[in-house]
Amino acid sequence: MDGEESQMATESVRPPAVAGLFYEATAPALRRDVEACLGTAASVDALPLKALIAPHAGYVYSGPIAGSVYRLLVRQRTTIRRVVLLGPAHRVAIAGLALPGDDYLATPLGPVRVDREAAAEISPLPQVTVDREAHAGEHSLEVELPFLQVVLDEFTLVPLVVGRAGPEAVAEVLESLWGGEETLLVVSSDLSHYLLYDEARSRDRRTADRILALDGTLSPHDACGCGPINGLLMAAARRGLTAELVDLRNSGDTAGDRGRVVGYAAIAFRQAR
Repeated sequence: MDGEESQMATESVRPPAVAGLFYEATAPALRRDVEACLGTAASVDALPLKALIAPHAGYVYSGPIAGSVYRLLVRQRTTIRRVVLLGPAHRVAIAGLALPGDDYLATPLGPVRVDREAAAEISPLPQVTVDREAHAGEHSLEVELPFLQVVLDEFTLVPLVVGRAGPEAVAEVLESLWGGEETLLVVSSDLSHYLLYDEARSRDRRTADRILALDGTLSPHDACGCGPINGLLMAAARRGLTAELVDLRNSGDTAGDRGRVVGYAAIAFRQAR
């Protein structure tokens, strides 16, 4: 056992909860799927991303949409060293934003170290708690990790499950961790749920337009991750970011069934020129 393995043996790891369900359970198959979703690398001429919104369904449904925005990070591969990752609570009702209390979050591609220094920085905020139960079965953060692991070099993670929290509370956390070019903000969210295909397309288009306008008044009917999205939009407006729609589709486009679909958007945020 080398030094790093010995250190990990004494630290806590949040294991994968949805490997084999939302994505492949073995490293080779998972990497192959993520790389297929990423597709062709984007142009290196665009300004770097500061933040992004990506969906969190099973990869057969939302993987290509997520890949369309993650591929934009190609030229930031070595620059980004910390990812602040927020996703909505689906399984455990919580107030505020919850850290996992673990030292690593793992996927079949390996463990990602939690940035304990950053976690300590935001821990005094009243809206920030530690809740292992909220993280244990939550998929909204986990499904983003393999994309980050494939597209970036080594990075640390600030993983936050978001429950009942207003935009100001979320924005305060994001601005506390804003950092510079080394820090990427990621919000995990799907859009509308279980509407007919044409109705979903119409509603999701309106939701996407509001996000592009930095209108942080979304409701759970618009996006399951409306809490973290609204907070990101408030912080983005304050910090002078602009939003770009990269992809907007639903499960009827990717998995075939158009009876009851779930909407997905990929949105990139950059500093205004």
